[in-house]
Amino acid sequence: MPSVAEIIVKTLVKAGVKRIYGIPGDSIDPLMDAIRRNKEIKYVQVRHEEGAAFAASVEAKLTGSVTACMGTSGPGSIHLLNGLYDAKMDHAPVVALTGQVESDMLGHDYFQEVNMVKLFDDVAVYNQIVINPKNAGYLIWRAIHEAKSKSGVSHLNLPVDILRMDGEEYDADLDPPKVSYDYPDIDKAVELIDKSKSPVVMIGGGTKGYSQLISQFSERIGAPVIYALNGKGVLSDFDERVMGGIGLLGTKPSVEALDKTDLLILLGTSFPYVNFLPKGVDVIQVDSNPSNIGKRVRATVEFVGDVSDFLSKILPRVKEKDDKFYVRMKDSKEKWFNELNKKESDMSKPMKPQMVAYELSKVFTEGVVVVDTGNVTMWGARNFRASGNQRFVFSAWLGSMGIGVPGAVGASFVYDKVLALVGDGGFAMTMMELITAKKYSRPIKVVVFNNSKLGMIKFEQEVMGYPEWGVDLYNPDFSKLAEAIGIKGITVEDPKDLPSAIKEMSESEEPFVLNAIVDPNERPMPPKLTFTQAKNYVLSVFREKLEPSEEE
Repeated sequence: MPSVAEIIVKTLVKAGVKRIYGIPGDSIDPLMDAIRRNKEIKYVQVRHEEGAAFAASVEAKLTGSVTACMGTSGPGSIHLLNGLYDAKMDHAPVVALTGQVESDMLGHDYFQEVNMVKLFDDVAVYNQIVINPKNAGYLIWRAIHEAKSKSGVSHLNLPVDILRMDGEEYDADLDPPKVSYDYPDIDKAVELIDKSKSPVVMIGGGTKGYSQLISQFSERIGAPVIYALNGKGVLSDFDERVMGGIGLLGTKPSVEALDKTDLLILLGTSFPYVNFLPKGVDVIQVDSNPSNIGKRVRATVEFVGDVSDFLSKILPRVKEKDDKFYVRMKDSKEKWFNELNKKESDMSKPMKPQMVAYELSKVFTEGVVVVDTGNVTMWGARNFRASGNQRFVFSAWLGSMGIGVPGAVGASFVYDKVLALVGDGGFAMTMMELITAKKYSRPIKVVVFNNSKLGMIKFEQEVMGYPEWGVDLYNPDFSKLAEAIGIKGITVEDPKDLPSAIKEMSESEEPFVLNAIVDPNERPMPPKLTFTQAKNYVLSVFREKLEPSEEE
């Protein structure tokens, strides 16, 4: 009979899991051996378990399929948690397998004994320990089923002695049932759209893969399109209907469109910053998750279902508008692009980070762009122009630094072209996964926005009226660090050298690190500030200008 370890691996393979990220350890050695003997699944050895969970999370975000990561008992599995919280909050289906001491040692305060079920209770939609080998087949099936159907993290804790025992397989369908919905209020939605003079479509992560339908819908009703962070890249930023992002990372034309709208159509988004959303207007909301409906704003008409299904049903029924709102927004968008271009074409030193992001977007027009958290999120969201042919990945809801490099490794197993935009702070947290990229010949391209600062924290301190403190970073030479691993590295300080460096990186078939030295004083200004934020920001700039003269 197959062992519990073999049943777990076999069921993962049956579910379509192609690889499992992790680090070996004595409590999962039976699982490692089962992976070794199964030729249909690949083991990817990372250098830190956090990297394993980030890689699995990003792969799941891109494919929508279940991925897997693992850690040994005690400290190894604890390290998984940050990346798993990223998966939880971005609704990525990930199965986490954690080792455990022998079952007869549980409760003995044994070496590396940690109550993993208790620890993982908040992060997981399904969370169990395998205590009976005859139940193992059902539990791994259930873990996969729950991760898929609830788009979240499933966790199984595996005592090492149980992994070695004979188990029983569980034969059941691994695909959750498909749900279809009727839309009894579609006439009301059609009425609201037809009478609207200035409709706005706002898209989020639930619209990925539906660019053609969204394009047809927005054109027909004349609506400008704005996007939450997870909606970036669904349509091209150069599309005349696309006004850009919204929120602290957003654009001025998006703010203006929302200020003028009389109907907001929310498609697959649960955007949290409600202060950026209009008040006193009709709202149509479509989301596959019923709990998202009305969570942020009160919807006039609510639709629980898939965005593509809704658009397919409503498109033939709404009238073609002659006076298109997005056309009236044309001047606003052109002014905004011109405003952005001032920084993007600035040839001064130190280099402007906006210029680095924009120049990269001219070359990397397809594939995956993994954007880390910090000031780099702003440059990636605002200045890296989406072509409509890329997939963008962020730690959108957790906002964790360090996702860039391990996330790029995970993405590289499903996409040929992968670019990571990372700040120097986030890069230093997980840069050891460059070793993973080299070991497995993953041709990821990593661009470090190196300003020797925790730049976003610096800005937040200024806005809150505090002096800059505790944010200076001591950095090694990142290009030489890459070379020590066996990866090509280039440092660029002069903006004149940037295009040739980007060209060399894009043409390389190997992993590559571009260390871009950028201006530490470039502020990631939001498109609009509250009065208090504006006041504090002005005061901070005023103090900054006064202090040198006082010292002199």
